[in-house]
Amino acid sequence: MENKEFVCQLITWYSKNKRDLPWRETQNPYIIWLSEILLQQTRVDQGMPYFYKFIDNYPDVSKLAKAEEREVLRLWEGLGYYSRARNLHATAKLIVEKYSGIFPQSYNELLKLKGVGPYTAAAIASFSYNEPVAVVDGNVYRVLSRFFGIKDDIASPSGVKKFRELANALIPIKDPSTYNQAIMEFGALHCVPVKPKCENCPVSAQCYAFGANEQSSLPVKNKKIIKKNRHFNYLAFVWKDKILMKERKGKDIWQGLYEFYNNESSEILDPGNLLEKLPSSELTIVKSSEVMKHILTHQILFCKGHIINVNSKSAFNAIKGALDLNEFSINQINDLPKPVLIQRFLKQCEF
Repeated sequence: MENKEFVCQLITWYSKNKRDLPWRETQNPYIIWLSEILLQQTRVDQGMPYFYKFIDNYPDVSKLAKAEEREVLRLWEGLGYYSRARNLHATAKLIVEKYSGIFPQSYNELLKLKGVGPYTAAAIASFSYNEPVAVVDGNVYRVLSRFFGIKDDIASPSGVKKFRELANALIPIKDPSTYNQAIMEFGALHCVPVKPKCENCPVSAQCYAFGANEQSSLPVKNKKIIKKNRHFNYLAFVWKDKILMKERKGKDIWQGLYEFYNNESSEILDPGNLLEKLPSSELTIVKSSEVMKHILTHQILFCKGHIINVNSKSAFNAIKGALDLNEFSINQINDLPKPVLIQRFLKQCEF
């Protein structure tokens, strides 16, 4: 099968099998950019509600640029990889301030935007401006490696270069947008990681992996992620209708999100140990969560939280100062951006 026929077969398959997704009905670069950022590391069914929430609240880039970061993080809550939300907000401001609200109109210019890498730049350039530059994501790696029998490691610089050169050699000049959508959709729905649908594949006759029965071994990715364990011990101090929380700062996970006092340790601690340096006579543990497990790309988090009533305003203020916490009303915490673990903790404790 010649490359041109391979391209045509995928486009034909796409025309019959593509999903009806809202960002495919427009060439608006803002809509396409927003969808691509939302869907990084996120399944379409999980990301769709967030897409509609963002469009409803920020229908254009200027509205997003005017938003407070806290509002953006609150809308993003539960989606994970919060640096995407911060980059999204920062880039919206840049587009308004530097580009007068108009997106750059070429792949190379798009690459200059914060949070926009080769894949996202190629998606915007081809979908919005019909520039013939190939998108290369996990789905594309899988389709190309299997069909052409490429065994280069997709996590290696040489492998990335080889796949990108092949992808750009394949892309048609006339309609790059449709082909890019087609190969990504084919990988997402048909040439899937486990149990690909080879029995009714339009290109299986010439597919290397199908002929060699190597579907499960392609693409090759040798780099293994080593996850570290972390243990979070949360204490939620409550006095009447007030509660103490703190914004996470620095370069750690969940920057800009709010959590309760967190005594991170090498293990989940007994609540008595957590309170030993505090005025224990003024404190009453009223509820505790189960140990919760949360898996991130490079970390596995174990968390247990406790709701603690403080018996006096003076003790409440002392804890607030000693632990560098901020005071909020119970109603206010609903509007604060919070990690999913905090949401789960509150739900378990029926708070």
